[in-house]
Amino acid sequence: MQNILVGYDGSPSARHAVMFAVDLAKRFDARLHVLVVARAPDWGAIELERKEMVDYELRHANEVLDEVKAKLTASGEHPDFDLVIGQPAKEIVLYAEQHDIDHLVVGHRGHTPFDRWLIGSVARQVLAYAPCAVTIVRDPSTMKKRHAKTEQHTTNEAPFV
Repeated sequence: MQNILVGYDGSPSARHAVMFAVDLAKRFDARLHVLVVARAPDWGAIELERKEMVDYELRHANEVLDEVKAKLTASGEHPDFDLVIGQPAKEIVLYAEQHDIDHLVVGHRGHTPFDRWLIGSVARQVLAYAPCAVTIVRDPSTMKKRHAKTEQHTTNEAPFV
């Protein structure tokens, strides 16, 4: 394994995905790539609105990128950082193809009781189309909350797996 890519959007699950990817890169002595995607607006917006939306998304994406750069640099890590504009799943997969990525890491946001059965749309699309192995990382704090709720409703029946 020579190249690892982590998609980063500033969410708690993405922060955990970055930590996982950093550890993976160290274990395999691999190059780490961090990609931030500024979400492109839907084509239905009129041109002026589109430009304003893209500008807003770019400002936000640059803030997110600056945040992860500062944290990783402060901890002694020096990955390749990139920012692109587009649909997150598509851009992550394209980046993986263009940069010979061997392993992709993305976060999964889970906010409802049904989330343990579902994978978010970006993570699901990346998993479906990635040209390499994919790891989906959950935010441990959401797993603990779900686990605590499950323990409250425990019965003598065997758990459904």
